[in-house]
Amino acid sequence: MAVSLGTRVSALLFVGAIAVATAAVTDPGGSAPRGGAGTNLSGGTAGGPDGVMSGGPVAEVPPASPSPGPSALGSGGAEADTSAPRAPGVSRTPSPSGPTTAAPAAPAWLPPGPVSPDTDHRPDPDSVYDLLRSPDRCRDALAQIPRASVGDDWKVLRGLAHACLAIQGRESGGWAAAERDRAALTGVLNTCKGRAAERVLAGLLAFHRSRPSATVRLTAAPVSAAPACAYAIASVDVGGDGEARPGDPIRIELRGTYFDHAELLREGTVLVGGRPAAGPLHAVAQSGDGLVLAAVVPDLGLGAAQGSVGVTVSVRYATTEAVKVNAFRVPGPEVSGPTQNPGASGSPGGPGGSGGPGWSGGPGGGGPSGSGAADSGGTGLVGPSGSGSGSGPAGLLGASGSAAGLAGSAAERDAPVAVISAFDGLRSPGPRPWPLAPGP
Repeated sequence: MAVSLGTRVSALLFVGAIAVATAAVTDPGGSAPRGGAGTNLSGGTAGGPDGVMSGGPVAEVPPASPSPGPSALGSGGAEADTSAPRAPGVSRTPSPSGPTTAAPAAPAWLPPGPVSPDTDHRPDPDSVYDLLRSPDRCRDALAQIPRASVGDDWKVLRGLAHACLAIQGRESGGWAAAERDRAALTGVLNTCKGRAAERVLAGLLAFHRSRPSATVRLTAAPVSAAPACAYAIASVDVGGDGEARPGDPIRIELRGTYFDHAELLREGTVLVGGRPAAGPLHAVAQSGDGLVLAAVVPDLGLGAAQGSVGVTVSVRYATTEAVKVNAFRVPGPEVSGPTQNPGASGSPGGPGGSGGPGWSGGPGGGGPSGSGAADSGGTGLVGPSGSGSGSGPAGLLGASGSAAGLAGSAAERDAPVAVISAFDGLRSPGPRPWPLAPGP
């Protein structure tokens, strides 16, 4: 059966349309066909010099393009990773603009003082320092500092109070005031609390210069931190020999005081050997945190049997105490009176004892083993081993005699004897100095 011309043309148009659609889908660039902005599909006859088919409704086929997959945002707003292809040179996630800057650490704040007793409750540099230890009370501390011309110990605290408020964003002009007070310091601070305040103020100003717009919250140092002051008795001066007796003056040197000296002199106590010092306290010298006190050694109640004794000195004021053990020595009692020869013994006024003086009466003489009567008016002499009785001013013995008085025989009266000194123990041979009474 013959196929009509119309049928053949329709078949050709259908095949051509399929070919054009296939080429459009497979072209990644989505380029348009030559000769126009698109491809016209028609069910009529083809015509036109450009081979564009016309004669029916025209349907525009859009160019195909890869469709991206579903997107999601990850942390920080960055696009999440997907399996869809990306154009070359495009990063998957945006890179950060620079390194992250950490928040600045707060500078160190004031260490413990320790806390001044402040018994008179009047503002002084030591008590205001203690108030500044709490960073939340810097404005209260500033209100207690005199506005008139003050010394360095006040200036450094005033500058520190301004810097405390400024670094915490509580005072707009605080940095300028802090700089002025620090520049106005005339010399080196000579108190332990003042030196600590100056170090902290210098740290705050250095922090502000490096980060002019930064503010931080200050934190108080713990009470267990190392204190600014090391309070102690540096020395006790009693003279060159290191000894003092009751009634003697002494000087006590204190270092590292962290309270008002006037309060200590008014309410403090010096204990010497556990007993209050005699007389009121008064200062011999003072400078900064150093103070020299004068005191008098009290009666310590030491017995006569005790020798040299070490004495502890302490200084008390309210809750504070400084102690120095064995600060000086108190000598023992002096021994007075005549010294007796340890080898002498005897009883005055009676017979001469062994080796001792017997005072009264005259001389007696003694031979080796004789005996004689008492004489008077001289020294009782005894031979090497004589014995007898009598009285004499000095009962003197020979090598092994046992008594002083008269002893010996007539044959021994003129013989040389040994004269012994009761005081120096020396012997000297010689004739009898006194005549002796005849024996029985």
